[in-house]
Amino acid sequence: MADGPLIVQSDKSLLLEVDHPLSGDARRAIAPFAELERAPEHVHTYRLTPLGLWNARAAGHDAEQVVNVLLQYSRYPVPHALLVDVAETMSRYGRLQLVAHPTHGLVLQATDKAVLAEVLKSKRTAGLVGERLGDDSVVVHPSERGHLKQVLLKLGWPAEDLAGYVDGEKHPIDLSPTDPAHEDKPWAMRPYQQQAVDGFWHGGSGVVVLPCGAGKTIVGAGAMAKSGTTTLILVTNTVSARQWRDELVRRTTLTEDEIGEYSGARKEIKPVTIATYQVLTTKRKGVYTHLELLDARDWGLVVYDEVHLLPAPIFRMTADLQARRRLGLTATLVREDGREDEVFSLIGPKRYDAPWKDIEAQGYIAPADCVEVRLTLPDRDRMAYATAEPEDKYRLAATAPGKNRVVEQIAAAHPDDQVLVIGQYLDQLEELGEHLDAPVITGATTVRERQRLFEAFRSGEINRLVVSKVANFSIDLPEASVAIQVSGSFGSRQEEAQRLGRIMRPKQDGRTAHFYAVVSRDTVDQDFAAHRQRFLAEQGYAYRIVDAEDLDVVQ
Repeated sequence: MADGPLIVQSDKSLLLEVDHPLSGDARRAIAPFAELERAPEHVHTYRLTPLGLWNARAAGHDAEQVVNVLLQYSRYPVPHALLVDVAETMSRYGRLQLVAHPTHGLVLQATDKAVLAEVLKSKRTAGLVGERLGDDSVVVHPSERGHLKQVLLKLGWPAEDLAGYVDGEKHPIDLSPTDPAHEDKPWAMRPYQQQAVDGFWHGGSGVVVLPCGAGKTIVGAGAMAKSGTTTLILVTNTVSARQWRDELVRRTTLTEDEIGEYSGARKEIKPVTIATYQVLTTKRKGVYTHLELLDARDWGLVVYDEVHLLPAPIFRMTADLQARRRLGLTATLVREDGREDEVFSLIGPKRYDAPWKDIEAQGYIAPADCVEVRLTLPDRDRMAYATAEPEDKYRLAATAPGKNRVVEQIAAAHPDDQVLVIGQYLDQLEELGEHLDAPVITGATTVRERQRLFEAFRSGEINRLVVSKVANFSIDLPEASVAIQVSGSFGSRQEEAQRLGRIMRPKQDGRTAHFYAVVSRDTVDQDFAAHRQRFLAEQGYAYRIVDAEDLDVVQ
């Protein structure tokens, strides 16, 4: 189009003009295959990467669709070489296929014999494959299925895994036909949840990306019902494990007796077993002592909650689980360690991805107003920051004493709302707890006490809660409508998404959620904040920037 919102450049970067009337349409159209890199006020920069294009290919998008989107929204002629490169990159996915063979078990076969010859010449594939069955196929040892997929991805020839899955041990699971809160009302999955389950099941393994608050647990339950087998669910922590258990009891025909918890506190193995990443990665004398859990039952399905947080040892364990159906659930595929390719190889490609704004438009998550409040440090604090060692600068900026007053002001402007204050430095959180007369939850808080305080917050008994990073993930607090972030894990985009997600459960009265990030001006705190906001900018959320001195005017 002559005046499109997108500028497509030969270095594979895409520049999106935010204020253009079609920018929202363009953002949604490029989201399946382009990754956001920078998101300042007026022009957002996306990049085309092989992994992004392969994920799109695995999700059913072909090169023609991608090319058409670029041509449709680009302001200037799209470089021909880039269009060719997009088509060639996407065509690399699936030229190698892992398939089941009646006599040889697992076989790697090629639709392009030269590609097979190329990858077999690499030292990386040595030891992962067996005898050649011809010039287009080679035997693969079943135990190397995951490792081979990792290697082929790194060689630039991602294999399509069509080898199928073991059925696993049968165990009947059905979704509840009625709403637990209103037993006389019928209940069913939302359309996008059903689409996510169908997309996953059609592919057999892979990742479903949904906003926080959009019901990822329900998608997990739907996949379990479709599978009708024993299921191993891996979660981030014990509180999350118990929330999964409670939701499964509410939404499926499973009883508490059929669901086991395998955590630091309990070691139960039942037809549905919910285990924490922490217990699986516990080592004694250099040995992972709980690995037998992976073989304790003939699991038909393995569910990875918050798949973007998978610890490295779980990747290695997952390489041995390739014959089992695997479902990853997350709000963002962004990994701060850059290991997105491991998720693609070992859990599977992206099978379903719903833009946050689309789910918001359907009324399933609350609209959100994002505000960055910038605080100018007093001269004394600025000098302390300026002369600090580099490794101390973020802590000094993030825990600036002036933030306490700003948080109090924001909380006072929301007297009737449920307010979460989130940070990572414990002494700062304890101080804020005193200022707000609010309880504080940290890693040192017992699971029982955490559950008690979360329940008091849900019921409205308390309406202020100060939490550390323990509340970043898998904590269901539907009535929270205001979050105030005072410090975080440096520039973590995934953490920002999770924290906004704490307040995006739809409100009964349709209220807008408010997300405040309190940032020290002209410091690394401000730089990290800009990086943290990238993922949410990709989803269409814009941050208003407000000076701390003007807060009372804004409220």
